[in-house]
Amino acid sequence: MIEPLAVAVHACRRAEITAGQSVLICGAGAIGLVNLLTCKAMEHRKSGAPDVTSNLGAPKDNRLAIKVTKSGGVVMMVGLGASEVKIPTVEATVREVDIKGIYRYANCFPIALELVSSGAVDIKPIITNVFNIEDVHKAFKTAQLGSDGAIKVLVKCSQ
Repeated sequence: MIEPLAVAVHACRRAEITAGQSVLICGAGAIGLVNLLTCKAMEHRKSGAPDVTSNLGAPKDNRLAIKVTKSGGVVMMVGLGASEVKIPTVEATVREVDIKGIYRYANCFPIALELVSSGAVDIKPIITNVFNIEDVHKAFKTAQLGSDGAIKVLVKCSQ
């Protein structure tokens, strides 16, 4: 769970998010949720038009992100979405909305570990399903289908 959190930390750093900025997160999968937890830990709670919008590149989210991000703001495309996406480039251009891609993390594991060890971020609620190693096939099927409200599925390799 530290790896997706490190991605979220990297996204915040690449977007140059500072405390008090408004952030909108489009998408409530594991990456969206750890982005939310990271932003909350960094005290990004201001309301109003977002300075930064974070999403995974779903077509409707791309349009929404560009439209609601304030002029001069940043849209972060975090993780992998479709290989090609349609975005309203004219609107992004005339409003000077920057679009940045985030795929991995860069030296963000120590920060992610500190967020968890200090209690600033609780990643346990994102772990929705835990399986023993004997049930690994069921675990993968649950993760693939998103059944039973699965967000992050873990497999215990030892007792």
